[in-house]
Amino acid sequence: MVLLPATGRTAHDWDVVAAELAAERTVYAVDLRGHGSSDWPGEYRLELFARDVLGLLERLDIGPVDLIGHSLGGLIACRAAAAAGPQHIRRLVLEDIGFPCPRPPAPPERPAGELPFDWRVVEQVRPEIDDPSSDWPDIIARITVPTLVLGGGLSSPVPQQHVAELADRLADARLVTIDAGHLVHETEPDAYLDTVITFLDA
Repeated sequence: MVLLPATGRTAHDWDVVAAELAAERTVYAVDLRGHGSSDWPGEYRLELFARDVLGLLERLDIGPVDLIGHSLGGLIACRAAAAAGPQHIRRLVLEDIGFPCPRPPAPPERPAGELPFDWRVVEQVRPEIDDPSSDWPDIIARITVPTLVLGGGLSSPVPQQHVAELADRLADARLVTIDAGHLVHETEPDAYLDTVITFLDA
């Protein structure tokens, strides 16, 4: 199992749920490029993140994995799953992401002080999310593995109609809403674990 966190989060973001998942699985929680202990190369695009994940899967060489992504990690997981196919990905879990749709740019201000990630990630990747590339329909269409799409409900800033659209576009998807906001695995870890483990064990 490989876990991909959101923008600004590190592998430790998964500590609570990873401890439970690791009881019966081998779990790899990832620091994305520009985050935590990974390199901070200064160049960040969704495609580069996805290539990093594909390189990790090749290096692990453990056969098909269950790939879980939250927020930015979910978008990266989609691109990785579309490129890798079922020979590398067994099942996919996407936490509170919607089908990419254009939105008005609203870049956040950099918080003061030291950060556990390179702020250039936000500066470079946020425009890709605000104005999505035209290849997203093809990317989603190429994902054929069973997929769990987890929505955070009405308290999430992610438009839930876009979460539903993502599930509709996927070839083999199950949509579950846990009314926990955007940080589903952090806010409602028990419900998150029950839902994810049931899906992975089905």
